[in-house]
Formats: sequence, structure tokens, C-alpha cells
Amino acid sequence: MNPKIKLFPKTQFIGQNLSFTYTDYRAFELWSRFMPRRYEIQNAIGTELYNIQINPENFDFNPNTPFVKWAARAVTSIENVPNNMEVLVVPEGLYAVFHYQGDQNNAASFFNQIYTVWLPNSDYELDSRPQFEILGEKYKNNDPSSEEEIWIPIKSRNR
Repeated sequence: MNPKIKLFPKTQFIGQNLSFTYTDYRAFELWSRFMPRRYEIQNAIGTELYNIQINPENFDFNPNTPFVKWAARAVTSIENVPNNMEVLVVPEGLYAVFHYQGDQNNAASFFNQIYTVWLPNSDYELDSRPQFEILGEKYKNNDPSSEEEIWIPIKSRNR
């Protein structure tokens, strides 16, 4: 695991969200509602979709701890928000960016490696900003050749 460390600019998103846990994982429900309506979002930046997760403060990754998941598009303007969609602003910050290739079957172990191996052995610690995946043109839902970027919010470790 050799992520790139990048500064993500303050970015506005329009999308839909749901609160759930890893035990009651409802991302499919969220994306099933969002995908037919994604083109209603005006002023979109590019064609990428964002799978954004907002964890509570001091998130413990307990399977029963709730978090909020967003299906969204980045936008230049938050005017004309479609019905039943909302605005999310992600603040500027430092991120570790990982390239992931594969289907959903291996995603959990990949994230586990990030949080239990890479992060503790890095010069960084988890920051309390949203984490997200950018689903670009190489993303193919649940396909072994699918590719995406995983953005993990970090800050320098106080040593």
C-alpha cells in the first residue's frame, strides 16, 4: 500500500444520503434511489460519482455504530437542488489516496489493511472529515476489473 498524499479542496456536493451501520449496510438502497436521478443535478463537475461516508466523532468501526453515507456529484453551484436531494460541503484537507481495483468482495479487506496496517505505521492519523471513493470512468459496479480512488482523511501525527 503506497498511497498518494493529496490536498482535497473545499468542495460542494449535491446528492442523497442514508444513515445505517455495517450490520445493516444499505448502500445498495441509497445508490438505487440516486442513480436514476443523478443527471437532474445541474452544474456538475465532471462525470464522477462520489460515495461519501461521514463517521461520527471517534468512530470505532463497531459494526453497530451508525454513520451517514452519501451518493453525490461535485458541483460548481448549489442553486437548483433537485427535490429530495441535499447539499454537502466537504472542507479542504489532507487525504491519503489509494487506488483500488476489484469488486466489492475484496473491498472490506482492503479498507481493513488501510486502517489496521497502513495508518498505524504511517506518519498520519485519521482526521474527522468525510472519507470517500471517487467512482470515475473505470468504475464498473461489482466487476473484478473495476477501479476507483479511496480518499481517507488524515492529519500529521503529533509525536
